[in-house]
Amino acid sequence: MDRPMKAPTCPPGIHNASLATAFGIYNAVIQATTEYWTGVISRGATPIEVGLDVLDWYSTMNKLDRPTWATPYVVTKEWPIARLLDFSDAKTDGESAGQVPTLILPPQAGHDSCIVDFAPNQSQIQTAKDAGLQRIYSFDWLGATQETKNATIEDYLAVIAEAVDELGGRVNIVGDCQGGWLGVIYAALHPDDVHTLTIAGAPVDFHAGGAVIHEWTDVLSPAPNDLAFYRTLVQANNGTLPGEYQLAGFITMQPEVEVDRQLQLLVHLHEREHVERYRLFETWFKHTQPIAGAFYLWIVEHLFQNNELVEGTLTIDGQVVNLKNVSCPLYLLAGSVDHITPGPQVFALADYASTAPEEITQVTAPGGHLGLFMGRESLMAYWAPLFAAIAARPA
Repeated sequence: MDRPMKAPTCPPGIHNASLATAFGIYNAVIQATTEYWTGVISRGATPIEVGLDVLDWYSTMNKLDRPTWATPYVVTKEWPIARLLDFSDAKTDGESAGQVPTLILPPQAGHDSCIVDFAPNQSQIQTAKDAGLQRIYSFDWLGATQETKNATIEDYLAVIAEAVDELGGRVNIVGDCQGGWLGVIYAALHPDDVHTLTIAGAPVDFHAGGAVIHEWTDVLSPAPNDLAFYRTLVQANNGTLPGEYQLAGFITMQPEVEVDRQLQLLVHLHEREHVERYRLFETWFKHTQPIAGAFYLWIVEHLFQNNELVEGTLTIDGQVVNLKNVSCPLYLLAGSVDHITPGPQVFALADYASTAPEEITQVTAPGGHLGLFMGRESLMAYWAPLFAAIAARPA
């Protein structure tokens, strides 16, 4: 007798995360409701004032501007897919002229690159300058258009190569999230170009750490090399992946965080500093840009699905990306509660690179994924000494 087919089950990680999410949303609603009505009673607000609060709350949630960079810069080079921004000090003599330039690769996840220069007191750029790095450059990744929707990994690596050549042929690379694994690939292909390599919240072993995002990839792609779901998304949007889809994915992974942030806005609606912080973050977080479809599909297949970077099977332009070629000093930074890129995914680079153990710095900062890049505590307590160590290295 044939056995009855078993109904598909939810992977344990997703199931557990769903339970935690439901509990988190419940707590957020109860806490915010209690706090808001306590405030209403303490200030003696009338029903009309409560109604005005709701209108103001709704208006603030839906008022979004375009995000901007906090530090002045000069555009030194442009490509269809990116701009190279120069944040260097005006002086070029003395010690700063002899420094190896630092090139920052921001994330490419459907958001603006200015996350690395989020605000005057929340800026990797400014933290690096304060720590003694004077020659600082950053990519500004441009949203995909119909002209650039077929951009490939080779196109992005070529842009980095041109930028490195523009900066003198040798750089300190600092890569956040997607910018991190992109920097790792570049360093493996062009080891002589990289003086030091820093990656933060950047997956190298995409299957390590029990990340829920990996389990979701397995659910959406049940068969090896199954890209049907992802191809459908790209085809339905004329060859690009809308940034709104990436945003929805981030929110879906931790919806309780989104619910809490919106409800806390209502609670603190009459506190100017809280509202300003809220608007600043929402302006960046909710402003999205599309990703080139060809590039996105390559990422899903070769990195998220097949984990080829650590499997040793990743080939670009006929050249194998061998992580053993990476021998420069490494600075690896992870968030203690990063649900997108768990620490083991970042620290895996230490196991595959040829860098001597004494030249590898591994740091776990408290907080999650975005806080790792823009949080005040992370920048001051962890990024500042890391940048100072890079600045102290001889050219």
